Amino acid sequence: MRVIALAVLACLAVAGCGSGSSTDEPTIPPEIASAVGPSPTNPSGMPIPSEVPGDDFGTVFESRPDIVRANPTPFESWSRADGNKVAIHFVTGTPECYGADATVSETDTTVTISLRTGTLPEAADKMCILVAVFGTLEVQLQGPLGNRQVING
Repeated sequence: MRVIALAVLACLAVAGCGSGSSTDEPTIPPEIASAVGPSPTNPSGMPIPSEVPGDDFGTVFESRPDIVRANPTPFESWSRADGNKVAIHFVTGTPECYGADATVSETDTTVTISLRTGTLPEAADKMCILVAVFGTLEVQLQGPLGNRQVING
């Protein structure tokens, strides 16, 4: 379902780029909007990610704190990983041009992960293709996840 939604949204983005529409507001057909639907959000307005099986990984990204033009990026799901790690799953650009980094804040009941995605320094002055990639980034925790809730920061 996630792949279908991404494919539909990518097609809409491509179709919208060549549109001669006179409005600045993007329009999404009602049947697509109802299929995608809004995600539940936490009090900060960020979507609440869902847990998925560990074999549902996308393209693996290594943490890159040196990314440029970084923006907060919500992750839509997460998986338990080996040891004191969780893998977060998100949509970004190709790993040849784009990178990701995350910071973690832990309490007894929650693990808040703030994900940022941006351009790799070595690709900052290059032309990059605009292709959506489903990515995965493993994040180290201070202790075992246990029953704590994983949320977007």
